[in-house]
Amino acid sequence: MGRGFGALLRKDFKLMLSGKFFLLAAGSLLVYSFYINMVYVRLNQEIYPVIVYDPLELQNKGQQPPAIMVESQEELQAKCADAYAVGIDLSAGMTVKDAKIYMVSSGIEQLDALRSAYAQLYYQQNIFQTDTGTVSYDSTNIVGDFTKEAKNRREITCEVLFFELTAVGFLGLAAVLFREKQMGVLRVHGIVPVSCAAFLSSKLLLFFISDLLFAVVLTMVNIGVIEGMIVLPTVLLQAGLLSLIMALLGFLLAVCLPNFRQFSLLYLVLAVFITTPVFLVGQTGISWGWIIYHPMYQLFITMKKAYFGERGVGLGYYCVCVAVIAGLFLFGIWALRREVAKSGGTNNS
Repeated sequence: MGRGFGALLRKDFKLMLSGKFFLLAAGSLLVYSFYINMVYVRLNQEIYPVIVYDPLELQNKGQQPPAIMVESQEELQAKCADAYAVGIDLSAGMTVKDAKIYMVSSGIEQLDALRSAYAQLYYQQNIFQTDTGTVSYDSTNIVGDFTKEAKNRREITCEVLFFELTAVGFLGLAAVLFREKQMGVLRVHGIVPVSCAAFLSSKLLLFFISDLLFAVVLTMVNIGVIEGMIVLPTVLLQAGLLSLIMALLGFLLAVCLPNFRQFSLLYLVLAVFITTPVFLVGQTGISWGWIIYHPMYQLFITMKKAYFGERGVGLGYYCVCVAVIAGLFLFGIWALRREVAKSGGTNNS
């Protein structure tokens, strides 16, 4: 049994090498890391830029936060066209009521309300010196000690890892199996003394290890070695669960479907219609009550908590994950035996 399993590992490793799997993973790692370190963290991610048209020069320039001054209402409207910046038009008069807020809707009601409140607070406190009765910063209970850059690094690294394990993990093992189908490996497997469980386990083990190595390198490179070492135990736990679930799901569908074209259609459904709502809710502030019942959302949120060192995931979550993995593994073995029998083999082990 040991020799047979070792032979399967060597065979699957060679298939992954010939299929350029490790080269693609290394390339993805380089591209993701370059984007995060050279592009994403350098984007202007300040709180909503304030565009001010102040022909009457009402502002107290010695006390105001940085603002972008414009010379006309047309320029004000042009700079607010990105649906992110907020404009303040002070041309109508010299009282708080005369100030007008101009902004292009972002399409998200909650975000627009926040932008409007920010603009009102800006001109009340920094232009008209109005006491708004707000709580001072010194008396505010600030939770968390991450800088904005550190927070952004953890968020984007989590999203990249989740996407890689969800989409690429789903596709990788399935692609290897489809290649073996074309080579007639399943027909040969039916007459060799190696169980279907070993056939599946060898592939699963290799992809599991490669996914964990990818998670380690991605985390270390993009959030730092020291910070990465702190969160890696919980991150690897979540990455391992997601890797096993997606790889087994991809394997099961690859066994059941006759060709890669049909599998590609299901892959598109997964990428667009299943994972997209998770990212929209997680990153844009869209509120959908039903999303809490979305299994991918629970996996995403748990991984995000792991990157921020948060706790609170109960034992029930892990029990469900283990049950899903065990169910997919057993179902995958059953489907593989059925496919071997259809191919003309007789291996029922």
